[in-house]
Amino acid sequence: MALHVEGLVAIVIFYIVILLVGIWAAWKNKKAGDMGGVDRSETIMVGGRDIGLFVGGFTMTATWVGGGYINGTAENVYLPDSGLAWAQAPFGYALSLVVGGMFFAKPMRSKGYITMLDPFQQLYGKRMGGLLFIPALMGEIFWSAAILSALGATLSVIVDININMSVVISALIAIFYTLVGGLYSVAYTDVVQLFCIFIGLWISVPFALSHPAVSDIGVTAVNKVYQRPWLGKIEASDIWMWIDNFCLLVLGGIPWQVYFQRVLSASSATYAQVLSFLAAFGCLVMAVPSVLIGAIGASTDWNRTSYGSLSPTEKEESDMILPIVLQYLCPPYISFFGLGAVSAAVMSSADSSILSASSMFARNIYQLSFRQLASDREIIWVMRITIFVFGALATSLALLTGTVYGLWYLSSDLVYVIIFPQLICVLFIKATNTYGSVAGYIFGLLLRIGGGEPYLRVPPFIYYPGWTQMKKVNHLTHEAEYYIRQRFPFKTVSMLASFLGNIAFSYLAKYLFESGKLLPKYDFLDGVVSKHSKEIMDKTTLMNSDNITLAEMFPVKSQLSTTLAGTFITKEELDDKETSPDSSNNQIN
Repeated sequence: MALHVEGLVAIVIFYIVILLVGIWAAWKNKKAGDMGGVDRSETIMVGGRDIGLFVGGFTMTATWVGGGYINGTAENVYLPDSGLAWAQAPFGYALSLVVGGMFFAKPMRSKGYITMLDPFQQLYGKRMGGLLFIPALMGEIFWSAAILSALGATLSVIVDININMSVVISALIAIFYTLVGGLYSVAYTDVVQLFCIFIGLWISVPFALSHPAVSDIGVTAVNKVYQRPWLGKIEASDIWMWIDNFCLLVLGGIPWQVYFQRVLSASSATYAQVLSFLAAFGCLVMAVPSVLIGAIGASTDWNRTSYGSLSPTEKEESDMILPIVLQYLCPPYISFFGLGAVSAAVMSSADSSILSASSMFARNIYQLSFRQLASDREIIWVMRITIFVFGALATSLALLTGTVYGLWYLSSDLVYVIIFPQLICVLFIKATNTYGSVAGYIFGLLLRIGGGEPYLRVPPFIYYPGWTQMKKVNHLTHEAEYYIRQRFPFKTVSMLASFLGNIAFSYLAKYLFESGKLLPKYDFLDGVVSKHSKEIMDKTTLMNSDNITLAEMFPVKSQLSTTLAGTFITKEELDDKETSPDSSNNQIN
């Protein structure tokens, strides 16, 4: 493949735009932060809790809409064995935002938390917060890797350059403006990102549809022309597996720091709910061009294009179907604009997950668990170092990935099975304690790992009902690979076991200690008797009092309303007076 100078220029232009927007937002953020009197580290994490409706809606939508979302959706619609019926992400993540807005955004934001792990450390203690950080970190890293992997697939189609180097450079750009600007750089680049995706893809769809090699997608939706109908079909034997995966997307899409970072940056709890509902609509809208491109790929006679006689499926390039369609079915100037915009948008998606992971580590692991008296400057430097470390880890993983959609599913598994049931307990079942949390963690982890993971070639040691051995043949090498498909909804069962295990063991421990059957000295986790008397969190440290109220802990100061938030909208009418942390009378215990 020859070097496409026009494509390279397009990428450079879009990268520069993203970088300049990130630097501008960082400058605005620093200027506003100097006048606010709020810790700089907190401003980096939650953006001063004052993001406007325009920027907030875009950055909340970008929680899920990125490289993995658009490339993965197109890939699944295109795949002959899947089709639209198995492209669950657009509807799954849209419903996830609706459920999150209805039930989780308000209690989290009204209590003024800074990260998703704060309530866990308040109720279960710093040790359990550290354990829950592990699946949360893995989820963010897998998600970032999926995004960067999609970028590599896109760039490999645009220009014949070193793909590894292009992914590394893209990651470094995202890391740079995340370092200097925090959440506000991420939020404002998200606006540019979604505009790039929407415009870049939509201007390409009409040209791809009108290509002579493309058949009527209405016909190929229900009839076999070049491959199976792209609408897809759910076999009766796969219905429980379909439901399992859908529940994973809907419920497993909630307990992510990348989502709650937006929730906690809103100016009020009601406002956080509004942003969630707007983002749900945005997810569906942004998926439409990807679905159409996947359908176009399934309706194309690739032998009539310059791509070659073999289809992307036969070349084992199904995960690259979106950039392939843009490159080979559109005029050069259209494909370069579309691919350049998408590649820049993909690059700017990785920043959110990297910032989320570093925020949790800096606050919940470093500050609240090890260095309670750390200065604000020290916390900022910890965040900067971990942004580099986590960014490098995600980049390394991206260079070794397989299918984008598979990695995308994988990133939600541990979050769904372990963190989601814990989040329900910590927010709505206050009688749970550390003993139940540990038990639920172990149950969920063992049952999920026991089911195996084909994408990581991890064989199962628990064979759930309905399992079958599947055979996958590489179209190029003709090598056969065998793996176990678990048709039983074991992920959802693992999640429910974790949830019920938490409740059961919490009440058992509570009964044993409070009835006197176990002496207080055996409460080694401080989960019932002591109740973390030395681990109650305030705004920056762990205090030695059980009577600190949330109002004392989290006085939310809105310091950016006249600067960044005022850039796009005034939100006074959306303020939630009823759930303000300043008026809360709830106690931690």
